[in-house]
Amino acid sequence: MYSLPSRCPVCGGSLHIREVACERCGTQMRGDFAASTCRYCGLDPELQQFLEVFLRCRGVYNCVERELNISYPTVKARLETLLQALGLSATSEERAETMDVAERRRAILDALERGEMTAEEAADALRRL
Repeated sequence: MYSLPSRCPVCGGSLHIREVACERCGTQMRGDFAASTCRYCGLDPELQQFLEVFLRCRGVYNCVERELNISYPTVKARLETLLQALGLSATSEERAETMDVAERRRAILDALERGEMTAEEAADALRRL
């Protein structure tokens, strides 16, 4: 059985359910039915899998890294993609305010690794934490 698409595959428009049927007895009903209001059902399969793993790991990034065999920056990027898909993405200022010290330290080290800052700049930033 296929999962219910959340959008029209041709134009991306909303879909209306016009017929439902019982798997057990075969009863069929026709009409205009409201689609599920489940905000998670419309996610693409990759994001649904990420959400499931993220919840199973209780939001612990290194657990998600192990489960999906992806890096820390990839976990953060997928979480941001998930939040955007759900309409829950914060602005960059809000993200900076809610970042805890460990996340800021990790972000500084990641920036250093990517060559976005010098070792001296990273050391200064780490001291200011």
